[in-house]
Amino acid sequence: MKTLNRNKSPFWYLLYDCKVSAKDEYGNETGEEIVFYKPAVAMNANISAATGSAQVEQFGNFAGYDKVIVTDDMSCPIDENTVLFIDKKPQYDEDGKPLYDYMVRRVAKSLNSISYAVSKVTVS
Repeated sequence: MKTLNRNKSPFWYLLYDCKVSAKDEYGNETGEEIVFYKPAVAMNANISAATGSAQVEQFGNFAGYDKVIVTDDMSCPIDENTVLFIDKKPQYDEDGKPLYDYMVRRVAKSLNSISYAVSKVTVS
């Protein structure tokens, strides 16, 4: 199955980089972790409008997602630790933390395509 170029929409993804222990103003660890992501990368793929029964079956009993992204790029590095900007361009807060709007929940690879179940999140 190939995806038609005219059906592709632009979005950006940020791959997971690392976690660092947060420290207070005295240098003591707080027990929290700060997640860092690599720079945003632009990509075009087929993005579904909403969840449907075909997608629910595709990912098994897991139905906790809002959209499905399908790509025929089998070398796509997106995984379940990736965050996305789908409905907006990349935005960051004053500390440089990304204000993404979607997270990848599941990855389903087939012979000619990869499907990603993504869910909407609110980051502040």
